[in-house]
Amino acid sequence: MTPTPSQIAFFATAAKGTEGALRDELRELRLYHVRADRGGVHFEGRWEDGWFACLHSRIALRILAQMGRFEAPDGPALYDGVRQIDWTPFLTPEHTLAVSAACRSGGLTHTGFIAQKTKDAVVDQLRDLLALRPSVDRKDPDVSLFVHIAKDQATVYLDLAGESLHRRGYRAEHLEAPLKETLAAAILRLCGWDRVSPLVDPMCGSGTIPIEAALWAGNVAPGLLRRRFGFERWACHDATAAARMAEIRSVAMAARRDTDVDILGCDIDPAAIDLAGSNARKAGVRPRFEPGTVETLRHGDGPGFVVVNPPYGERLDADPALYDGMSAAFRSQRGHCIAVLAGSPAIEHAMRRQPDKWYALFNGDLECRLLIYRNAV
Repeated sequence: MTPTPSQIAFFATAAKGTEGALRDELRELRLYHVRADRGGVHFEGRWEDGWFACLHSRIALRILAQMGRFEAPDGPALYDGVRQIDWTPFLTPEHTLAVSAACRSGGLTHTGFIAQKTKDAVVDQLRDLLALRPSVDRKDPDVSLFVHIAKDQATVYLDLAGESLHRRGYRAEHLEAPLKETLAAAILRLCGWDRVSPLVDPMCGSGTIPIEAALWAGNVAPGLLRRRFGFERWACHDATAAARMAEIRSVAMAARRDTDVDILGCDIDPAAIDLAGSNARKAGVRPRFEPGTVETLRHGDGPGFVVVNPPYGERLDADPALYDGMSAAFRSQRGHCIAVLAGSPAIEHAMRRQPDKWYALFNGDLECRLLIYRNAV
């Protein structure tokens, strides 16, 4: 069974700009001592709370457990600090390992060197204790570590997620420039969607926004779609831990609910509609998908929500006329809230008025604005 210190410090990582949405989500999930920070959200609890967050968070990318914190102005100090942590509950010589790192404002400035020294400390500890050492597997490790160094202060984390949590498992295929599932979920929360009002995405592509909306409305824990998490491959995840995790999954399964919320996705590309429908079936939800263009959008008088990630700039080439047509169509949606993820100033200019609210978000490395207009534009 996983070691059980009374309280573990966790850090849930998030796309830049979505930290506030993740904070609100984790508070809604009744996790403890939730506090937003740059790049994610802190919370505290038992190991099971970390498992629970992996299963239920729609916005977090990874759930990290803090294993140690110490001064690391140079390589020997980093090596010694990592080696002081007991890694035997998590790794055996039969397990594989990978280490990633980030750093700023300190004596150690090369992430590759930091990862190498960390790996050396871990495998040397196990070799000295067990006469054998684990192997490195950067593509599919059993145990993933992350080291963050800022101003010579090193924090070493275990990654509970393994593969990034945005990989729900339903989107085996996608079109060009897909929106990450976690960012779609954050957009839905930030725009104020209530999980009851009708919602339409008139440029749905592979269907990520409508599918995430349907999962949220149906109270479907996004981690239920995954086969397993990283922590389920640790040495300490024995039969007792597996049985407890099965109970947590079972409770989440029972909490799902049927919903008749009107969620619609449209796209001009028939292949996109077919793909979106296939992805929704894999996710076990039933939003509607229909061929159509944004210019012909007719979703009835409100209240309702239009949530869209239009093509822009580096992501996809877009004719400026598309933005004008999009703005005109949105003005016809009386009583609706309009939320647009804009990666180009041309999109905001086409809206012809200042948004009622906006958030700076990052779609990958591309800085965007989430523009929110109340009662249409």
